[in-house]
Amino acid sequence: MLTTGPSSRKPSLPALTGLRTLLALSIVFFHFTPPHLGLLYPIIDNGFVFVGFFFLMSGFILYYNYGDRPELDKREFWLARLSRLYPIYLLALAFSYQMLESEWGARSRAEFWQGLVLTPLLLQGWVPGLATFWNTVAWTLSCEIMLYLAFPYLIRVPLPRHPGRLIALLLGVWLVGLVPHGLYVVLNPDHLAAPADRYTSTYLIRALKYTPPFYICTFLAGLTLGRLNAQWRLRGRHRMLLAAAALAGIGLSLYVFLPRMPYILLHGGLLLPLFAALTLGLSGPNPIASVFAFRPLVYVGRATFCLYLLHFNAFLLLRSSRLIERLHLAALDPWISYAVVVLLALAAHSLVETPARKAILRLFARRRQTGPEAAEPAFSSLSYSGR
Repeated sequence: MLTTGPSSRKPSLPALTGLRTLLALSIVFFHFTPPHLGLLYPIIDNGFVFVGFFFLMSGFILYYNYGDRPELDKREFWLARLSRLYPIYLLALAFSYQMLESEWGARSRAEFWQGLVLTPLLLQGWVPGLATFWNTVAWTLSCEIMLYLAFPYLIRVPLPRHPGRLIALLLGVWLVGLVPHGLYVVLNPDHLAAPADRYTSTYLIRALKYTPPFYICTFLAGLTLGRLNAQWRLRGRHRMLLAAAALAGIGLSLYVFLPRMPYILLHGGLLLPLFAALTLGLSGPNPIASVFAFRPLVYVGRATFCLYLLHFNAFLLLRSSRLIERLHLAALDPWISYAVVVLLALAAHSLVETPARKAILRLFARRRQTGPEAAEPAFSSLSYSGR
């Protein structure tokens, strides 16, 4: 069973929390790109590649927190994850109920009612045509739920101990995950006259982009990376060099190589080894990790799940309501809109996500002891949801 005492807690990884802030903001800017980006444009224009980074980090953090435990209570693990995800997910749907009017006008009646049923159940990602129903970005929750359901079984799979073998396994899993995307590029089953891009929306491309099975390998790579982090005793200077090399590789890719790479391969995780190296480099104290552990970044990072889930429809509602114009703040937009969305995410985290999670855990978690220690199970200390 999961232990509930303080000994089961792991040291926090603030650099990864800060990194999540930067990744989430990159995705926000990707969806709603501000003007005059200059040198930042290649990063923002390719912000979609960071979605896979979150799935990698999700697997890594789950292994970091649970990998050394002899037994895992599946019920308590699933309760912990659901209590973190579902309240804010429901809030995001309720907050954006007006989007249903657009869905009604854009879809057939059968599709609309199917989406209306599947989306609250976190199943919309399994139907490519409905993956972006109601809340465009919420398809990732369909993937997360599948991966969380599988995690208690995946954590039992024995992994190598030698760092070299773990690196080889990680790279092997990465290559296997790229196979469907590579086959699409080579075979061109949709007979596209031009290379696919972010606006291409065939059934097969939506399946590759949104459906849960195509993120299994990314998650498994994260688990393997977590094992590597536990087995490979890296010193601070080694982590710093690894992080520096990864940042240089990511920068070179974004500014030089990505314009020449097939979009569908990039969406499938082509940069995963670089993301894995950066995660490993930031998972211990070193000067580069200290930069990412900047307190304001870490503060916002705790609310990145809320920011991710709320930003898309919040932006659309701000625009459709013309609230910024009515407040005579249009000269400051879109930056004022970004600030409003971040503040909304912070408020949702403090007022909804955290209290709801604690209430659900207190209501449903099994009590193994009496006294104040029993009120807060150890897994509630997890500060990473992977999204």
